[in-house]
Amino acid sequence: MSALPTCERLVLSLSHDDRLLTVRLAGGKGNIVDAAMMKELRSMVDTLAERPGVRAVLLTAEGKHFSFGASVAEHAPENVREMLGSFHGLCKAMVAMHVPLAAAIRGQCLGGGMEIATLCHWIFASPTAAFGQPEVQLGVFAPVASTILARQIGGPRADDLLLTGRTIDAETALAWGLVHTIDDDPDAAAIDFLEKQILPRSGVALRFASRAARADMQRAMAGEELDAQESLYFDELMATEDACEGIASFMERRKPAWRDR
Repeated sequence: MSALPTCERLVLSLSHDDRLLTVRLAGGKGNIVDAAMMKELRSMVDTLAERPGVRAVLLTAEGKHFSFGASVAEHAPENVREMLGSFHGLCKAMVAMHVPLAAAIRGQCLGGGMEIATLCHWIFASPTAAFGQPEVQLGVFAPVASTILARQIGGPRADDLLLTGRTIDAETALAWGLVHTIDDDPDAAAIDFLEKQILPRSGVALRFASRAARADMQRAMAGEELDAQESLYFDELMATEDACEGIASFMERRKPAWRDR
């Protein structure tokens, strides 16, 4: 069995007789999901294929915030195809690994960070956690969230987040079914849940149960649905002036001047 991969933007640790893998985002302020962090997360996913005894993964983060989302600089027209392709590859792999995933969220959980959290089976949030898909405010949209969020919280609520770009607090996320539990210590709450409900089970049974329960999500992520969202983003959205203006205005720290074309 290979050792855990060496990482710069993640802290990986095994516990509970190697049945629980904890993955801690450690990418600095805001834990931006940039190309380097995506590569390390993908390496973590690949490692799990060699560790059938791992029953669960806990995804958490250092610092005040879980993640501000993907790197806006990497959304620039010359970078976006490679960046989004890597991110979608990571998300597809996370769904396809069929290992129960829990996320412990503090502070802001936005954009690509929220998309990663939404791929988890359970989200444990602190009372100060906030969730949002702000992409529309930058003149773009969130392909992964557009594919799976309605499946998690229902169409009208998904529309609310995807079309307004606003954030919701932990209590709202709990009421909407996005969050499983609110706790002052979401890491401890997640571990307590996993210890009682998941780690005692058969690793084989858990992977087949996850595969069966998420068959619809995996079809959407691996098949034509996400691919269609990606094509819409690359081939149509990025050809518009407003998509480029949104990214440029953010990078230049100014108000966007929308041209509606």
